[in-house]
Amino acid sequence: MPNAAPEVLVTNFHRRFTGVSATADAVLCGMHRYFSTRLVGRPLPSAPQVLSLHSALLLSRRPPPNRPFSIWHVRRNLEMAIVIFARDHLRLPIRIVFTSAAQRRHSRVPRELISRMDAVVATTAQAASYVPHLASVVPHGVDTTRFYPAPDRSIAWKNLGLPGSSGIGIVGRIRHEKGTDCFVEAMCRVLTQRPDFTGVIVGRAMPSDASFEQQLKRRLEMAELKNRVLFLGEQPRDRLPEIMRSLSLLVASPRYEGYGMTPLEAMASGVPVVATDTGVYRQIIDDGKNGYVVSIDDIDGLTNAILQVTRDTDQMHRMGIYARDVATSRLSIDTEVLGYADVYERLWKGEVFP
Repeated sequence: MPNAAPEVLVTNFHRRFTGVSATADAVLCGMHRYFSTRLVGRPLPSAPQVLSLHSALLLSRRPPPNRPFSIWHVRRNLEMAIVIFARDHLRLPIRIVFTSAAQRRHSRVPRELISRMDAVVATTAQAASYVPHLASVVPHGVDTTRFYPAPDRSIAWKNLGLPGSSGIGIVGRIRHEKGTDCFVEAMCRVLTQRPDFTGVIVGRAMPSDASFEQQLKRRLEMAELKNRVLFLGEQPRDRLPEIMRSLSLLVASPRYEGYGMTPLEAMASGVPVVATDTGVYRQIIDDGKNGYVVSIDDIDGLTNAILQVTRDTDQMHRMGIYARDVATSRLSIDTEVLGYADVYERLWKGEVFP
């Protein structure tokens, strides 16, 4: 029925492709196997054909076949506000599900919006403690068919055309909150003891963080390491899996992270991870088995953990195998999709989440 309302509508109103966009894209791709699903707003890589908001509202005037209402799945403040208006003022037969990853108390406006959701899904137990209408805790998952280990990591690194024989990388926005400076400081200490390694920083600095990025580059120049820690900039989405599986170690050193997807992508790629104790990292990294978790802003701890992982090739290989096993058994996108599907079915059956 081409003009029937979809069972699930996933919103994406942000103009840039962010970490939130990436998680929505992955879930949307997997959700098509279970429900009639459409993306509303701006295109995502797995769903280039999108509904405009106007079209989606028109389709939602009637419930989908064999369902009492459509479910709109939102992830941002603006999306919550718009869909609340559609439900409460336009009186459309819809219900709203919100995903919350924040591991701290929301500010006033999002708290008010979240209080009006029909169901909230938290990504961690800690995030769940800050929201009402909790339906379930569903961790984000990673597409283990898109992120997978390289048959030969040394060849994968060589194919990138970068110096050295092995890479240590950090992936994400260049900014203070992401701890890019902690990575740079650790590299200034590590690379003097690891002459065959190269550090790579994958991500962009927004104009407001341009001076922060320049400070990092000056620090590397002072340490005579500007040719051994490379700024690769923002990379096309399709190239990220290739870069990830070429690394020997991923570092995630943020000062705050709601969840944090890059360690999951690294682990699915068979890459061990050294991370700071925020987001979901403590729950997915087993110290000494697939990496280490260190305290936030602990440069000594970060440095020592990186040196520990990279002390020999066999150890990195063993850690990479364990990391891949954790990703496929506990952190796959299929697990996340099924978690959401359960929440949707409970809503359609009339369950209320206080």
